[in-house]
Amino acid sequence: MTVPYRTLAIAALPLALLSTSLSANAAPARFDSFSYKGQSIEKVTVKPGEYRNPILTGYYPDPSVLRVGDDYYLVNSSFAHYPGLPIFKSKDLVNWTQIGNAIDRPEQLDFTGRRISQAVFAPAISYHDGTFYIVNTCVECKGNFIITAKNPAGPWSNPIWLPFEGIDPSIYWEGDKAYIVNNRAPNEPPRYDGHRAIWIQEYDWRAGKMVGESTQLINGGVDIAKKPVWIEGPHIFKKDGYYYLTAAEGGTSVNHSQVVFRSKELRGPYIPYEGNPILTQRDLDPQRPDFIGSAGHAQLVQTQKGDWWATFLAVRPYDRDDHYNIGRETFLLPVTWKDGWPVILPRGQAIPHALKVPNLPAQPKPPIPTSGDFSYVENFDGKALPMQWIGIRTPKQPFYTLKDGALELESGAPIGDLNGVPAFIGRRQQHANATFSTTLRYAPEKDGDRAGLAAVQSDRSNLFFGLTRIAGKPVVALYTRDAADADTLVASAPVATAGPITLTIRITGGTMAFDYGAGGKTRTLKANVDATLLSTKKAGGFVGTVVGPYHYTPAS
Repeated sequence: MTVPYRTLAIAALPLALLSTSLSANAAPARFDSFSYKGQSIEKVTVKPGEYRNPILTGYYPDPSVLRVGDDYYLVNSSFAHYPGLPIFKSKDLVNWTQIGNAIDRPEQLDFTGRRISQAVFAPAISYHDGTFYIVNTCVECKGNFIITAKNPAGPWSNPIWLPFEGIDPSIYWEGDKAYIVNNRAPNEPPRYDGHRAIWIQEYDWRAGKMVGESTQLINGGVDIAKKPVWIEGPHIFKKDGYYYLTAAEGGTSVNHSQVVFRSKELRGPYIPYEGNPILTQRDLDPQRPDFIGSAGHAQLVQTQKGDWWATFLAVRPYDRDDHYNIGRETFLLPVTWKDGWPVILPRGQAIPHALKVPNLPAQPKPPIPTSGDFSYVENFDGKALPMQWIGIRTPKQPFYTLKDGALELESGAPIGDLNGVPAFIGRRQQHANATFSTTLRYAPEKDGDRAGLAAVQSDRSNLFFGLTRIAGKPVVALYTRDAADADTLVASAPVATAGPITLTIRITGGTMAFDYGAGGKTRTLKANVDATLLSTKKAGGFVGTVVGPYHYTPAS
């Protein structure tokens, strides 16, 4: 996960049933339902016996995959969203079901002051002697840490903090010993911007501490004379007497790639594969149709039948200028072996949108789809929100309640306040073409009160669409924040607040439209709004857009 040690953010509370009010003065905003409909821009035909890429659509980056027996587990980065580190389970590497969030208690990590694209980067999951391990980095928090669980669904332990610099640690297990390999500064003054190195050190898993000397395995990348940047996301595995080290190289944008090295000894020397990179899309024409780009950050896994596969991240822009709002997604490809080296995709080949399923027992579709086109409705009639709902930063106190078939939101901090937690709870935008809708009951009492839908890409790139008061009158309004610290009012219209109002955001690639319905009539407040303000290219960072209910009442 390329992170030139910048600042990022997160805040959280377990997204379970919450009841304590944040503000005794603010009446809660009541949301009766929330719906989503998503459609990919690619026209893909998936034949019988095939699966569709990506396997996790939308903001699910930096996948780390693990097999234990006949079960597969996968964890993704979540940065400053809470709960964090979503855990998925599968039997066939294609159909995935989320079973938990590894970060789901405020005591585990505190994201106060962190920007949305800071905090937890590039987790790596492993298993040893009946215990699951996730080793991870909390950027601009306390650094690298390990959490453990007997059940991958949780609960996961509080962090054990690790005393070394860098990012993207993973554990290599050999017998009863553990070794942590990660990105650190090189053992020399950096020769250029992005000059990093891969190191290894033993981890005493019984005592929970690092032991012995650190050894630099890779300096810079495949060929330091070519000034390779951001060697990161390393994983080690052993096959046929060789230790293989795979890592991402080139940064997480259009030059992203995956490379491989091997050695007869764990601590090297590691020799790069002459055919590197073993995965990249940087040499292909970005103007090609149904473009998939920025591929890398892969991890290899061997099935119980002996086949090899790789999960990795990539992106699907909706235009020829590399705009995408949904973040980096999880893809799957088979691995072939050539002269003792693994190859995920031969150089010059485009990542396929559909291909033959792994040779594993066929499984039913998951109850909540993670790939292809799909829709869902949340009626807020359960005892807790489903685990797919996420907020921003670590909450110090609850801000929502599920009550009588509705979500009631108290007021929180304004979006963009890095030291606060907004009363915002959302779901990922998972398709370039997507429709979000909610039914809201709310009466703003003073100017500045607002409740409705927020679409958040970062603390400085987001929008609000809903009810507020301007000059003493209730209105439905659209505010945007385009890499800025203050909102811009785009449109508003008078509206009665005595009954429910339905708010709908329609996103079509790089444009958006905003509809509201009240009193049996539906109107469009504003159409053809530029959606690229929510793209990674404009907003920066490493996340995707999250959309959901939001309530804010300024202090009197």
